[in-house]
Amino acid sequence: MKQNIVRIWKFLTYDIWRITEDEVSKTTFSLYNIIKTIYLCITRFTQDRIINKASALTYSTLLAIVPILAILFAIARGFGFDNLMKSQIVNGFGGPSEATEVIFQFVDSYLSEAKSGIFIGVGLIMLLWSVLNLINNMEMTFNRIWKVQKARSVFRMTTDYMSMLLLMPILIVVSGGLSIFMSTMLKNVESYTLLAPIIKFLVRLSPYVLTWFMFTALYIFMPNTKVKFKHALIAGILAGSAYQFFQFIYINGQLSVARYNAIYGSFAALPLFLLWVHISWTICLFGAEFTYASQNLRNFSFDKDTRNISRRYHDFVAILILSHIAKRFANNEEPYTAQELSEESQIPISLTNKILFELENVKLIHEVSSDEKSEDIGFQPSIDINKLNVALLLDRLDTYGSEDFKIDTTNVYSEQWNTLLQARKDYYNNSSNVLLKDL
Repeated sequence: MKQNIVRIWKFLTYDIWRITEDEVSKTTFSLYNIIKTIYLCITRFTQDRIINKASALTYSTLLAIVPILAILFAIARGFGFDNLMKSQIVNGFGGPSEATEVIFQFVDSYLSEAKSGIFIGVGLIMLLWSVLNLINNMEMTFNRIWKVQKARSVFRMTTDYMSMLLLMPILIVVSGGLSIFMSTMLKNVESYTLLAPIIKFLVRLSPYVLTWFMFTALYIFMPNTKVKFKHALIAGILAGSAYQFFQFIYINGQLSVARYNAIYGSFAALPLFLLWVHISWTICLFGAEFTYASQNLRNFSFDKDTRNISRRYHDFVAILILSHIAKRFANNEEPYTAQELSEESQIPISLTNKILFELENVKLIHEVSSDEKSEDIGFQPSIDINKLNVALLLDRLDTYGSEDFKIDTTNVYSEQWNTLLQARKDYYNNSSNVLLKDL
């Protein structure tokens, strides 16, 4: 039994990541991809400390929930559909409760104070800050999951966030109107034996579809990178279904908590509300992890081997990649992309990106692109290909980085240092005449 467990664990953590598409059937490879995606989600869920990030977002949500609702209701009242939006928000929070009543009392007070001059100054700034702070924290969390280093610019933050706030009440009202329309339609077709069950099914399905759409849009829009719709949709369906399930538990939990209102008053609903918000964020972030894992699954092939690659094999891959780039340039063909180099040479994409990044840093290649899509970025030599030989490549890789340490290589350790330089010189001389384009 112990040997079987060890064998299964080794397969999940090492062997399955080394299987390529041409080694097994398409069905088997698809099954392996599902297993790898689930395993990757669970491991990254733990490594990225998603529970802690969900706690931080829960705190930001509590700070911003009243200002956000105040802004939404201010916009809704301008269009005259604040009552409809209120009913939709109550349903979104799991139905009427002590917590929602307290929140709406705060919102009404917030909006009534908005008529005074003091609120328009400091209060309005605090309102916008708390809202933008929550959205910014969401973006930072999603960017960390996606390993995106660069956030949106200030201009894009302003335009994107304000567009989101303006669209939210419209979407909420549209979803409410759709539910009312479906319910009305159901009453009109009850006499039709065939249509009634279908309409009933659609009415019951509509909250799930709207939740799936909300999570899918969040996974596409929030990270500052390109997210493919297919992967976001799958994650949105899974996360949306889990959210609906826990909302059902939350609604039933409120009924149980109502028994303790005589002792604890309105405070009885607060811990359950906090737990629901925290679980909702946990589900949302797990869906973001799933989206990242399914879209970037190829990046984790041969992951352990890539992290433990030997110096010799590292240099071999660098020579291989740079020779491909030099030969295509010499033939006046389209530049290689990272994806093409990976597929043609059977090099893991993560290792390909790592070597390309190093070759850029040592000024041997540079990026060329016809548009802003990262998939279309190609690579060309940065120096004359008739001077680009193996010796130059190895010398650039060896000498890149800092050597500014207080180790005495002039007197005390001069013998060791000079021996290394001579060995490197002899090594380079043996390959100095081999041009990469001729390999």
